[in-house]
Formats: sequence, structure tokens, C-alpha cells
Amino acid sequence: MGTGKTTVAHNLARELNCRAVDLDYVIAAREARDAKEIIGQDGEAAFRRAETEALREVLRDETARVIAVGGGAWTIAENRQLIAQSGGLTVWLDAPFELCWQRIETGSAARPLAPSQEVARRLYAERRPVYESADLRISVSENESAEEIATKIVELVDEQRETESQHR
Repeated sequence: MGTGKTTVAHNLARELNCRAVDLDYVIAAREARDAKEIIGQDGEAAFRRAETEALREVLRDETARVIAVGGGAWTIAENRQLIAQSGGLTVWLDAPFELCWQRIETGSAARPLAPSQEVARRLYAERRPVYESADLRISVSENESAEEIATKIVELVDEQRETESQHR
């Protein structure tokens, strides 16, 4: 939460000349409720099930080349497996907790799983080990724009492809 996934995803898609999809928006459209409402009314487990179904649907759509998944989506083993099976490259936007919390506090998005700084910090610490399994880790700082982060991702992917082709 608060790393800039959605904003970076849209900038990355623009740079790659493709379509970006925010999984939270797909869920809201499918369920006719946002994450806060689903979690509040049905619980987090119901939201995670809806999230996995939405991810499965989006991964079948070959026009969606950049997908911003919610912070908890990656913590679900089935979701990581779906992404891997689809051949997706995963990117972890690694921002310091203080930056994430500042964005959570000042942002307009509802964060039902981060009602307090203490709860958000615990969630941040719990999720980090799982996030480390992403293909790429991008350090995010307060003074970097979403455009700069997207460019950094493209450069790292290009470097990775070049290295792989040299080893063939």
C-alpha cells in the first residue's frame, strides 16, 4: 500500500505502448463494490477470492500487459502461481514504510487493512518476505516520479533480456 503501483503501472504501460489494468478497479466493476465495501461486508477472505478470480480473468486478456495488483494479492500463493504460469514478470516497488504511510494518510483511496500506523507497519513487515520473491525489486524513494520509476523498470527488463540472450 502506498508504493505507487497504480500510477507507475500506467506510466509503464504508456512507455511500453500497451494497456495497464488496475486489479482493484476490475474487482470493483465485477463486484459492483470497492475493496473497502467487500472487506467490510464479507471479510478479507471474500475479497481475496474475488481478487484471484479477477486476476485469472485479466491474465486471460492478452491486451493487458501491465497489471497493478493490490499489496495483498502477491501474498496469495495461487496468485503468484497464476502470474508465473502466464509468463508474467513481477516487479516489487520497494518503498520505505514511512513513505508508504505518508501516502496512505494523505491519499484519497480507502485502506481498510491499514486503519492505523501500527497495523499498517505490521502488515508491511509481514508481507516483505513474500514480496522478495518478485522477479525484480525496484527501490522507490520520495523524490522519484512515477515516470522515472517506470523508466527504471524498462531499463532493468532490457538489461535482464540482454544478459539472458548473451547466455544462450
